[in-house]
Amino acid sequence: MYSGTLSSSLERWCQSDSDAEVTETAEEVSDLGIVGEDAQDFGDANFSPAPGVETVCVFPKNSARLVTAGEETELLVGMKNDGELPITIIAIRASVHLPFDHKLLVQNLSAQGFNNATVPASAQATFPYIFGVSKYLQPGSFDLVGTIVYEIDQHPYQSTFHNGTIEVVDSGVFLSMESVFLITLGIALLVLFGLWVNGQIQNLSKKTKRAPKVEVGTGTRDASMDEWLEGTALAKSQSQKSKKKK
Repeated sequence: MYSGTLSSSLERWCQSDSDAEVTETAEEVSDLGIVGEDAQDFGDANFSPAPGVETVCVFPKNSARLVTAGEETELLVGMKNDGELPITIIAIRASVHLPFDHKLLVQNLSAQGFNNATVPASAQATFPYIFGVSKYLQPGSFDLVGTIVYEIDQHPYQSTFHNGTIEVVDSGVFLSMESVFLITLGIALLVLFGLWVNGQIQNLSKKTKRAPKVEVGTGTRDASMDEWLEGTALAKSQSQKSKKKK
């Protein structure tokens, strides 16, 4: 567990909105002697963490840990030294991996070196780290692994301050391939639905226009009917009409 004082220090950094606090923060950063990514080449060297050292990581005003591709993102690394010797900070470095397998490296981020950053014994300090993922990285979930490299009595150590998921998003200028696919699929489904509705309306219109045909004309008379009418005035009248037609 991290001490409340260390968490409070990070909270102060994250919530510093006034000009005075921003100026103080800038002065603190300049005193650290940040020298950029060319300060020292660590290669693939890995060191064990030192006992009595605790680290914590916070994304200022970015609790969702959204990282915009092609743009800079800042995080803060808090370190607490419970040992008896001072800690000399060497650098902060990080890398991006696929979430289901950390062996699959997506991108090595730039290392940030320090020339004048220390954490005295029984003290704590906060260090900024600014990084940027490639602008060509597709939006999605990735794992960010961040480590801080330091020395105690000229012995190198490193501690992992972050090993978790970040969400990479695009800058909004260009649509990702997934977004284009989803938009195209949605348009296609709307077109198909419109065609289906139009076909149903046409079929319904054809059915309503169909009316039952009534045949009007001379039908075939039943022989039994003629027997009933034989000798009546109606039968005589029909016989006379028949003769006239002939």
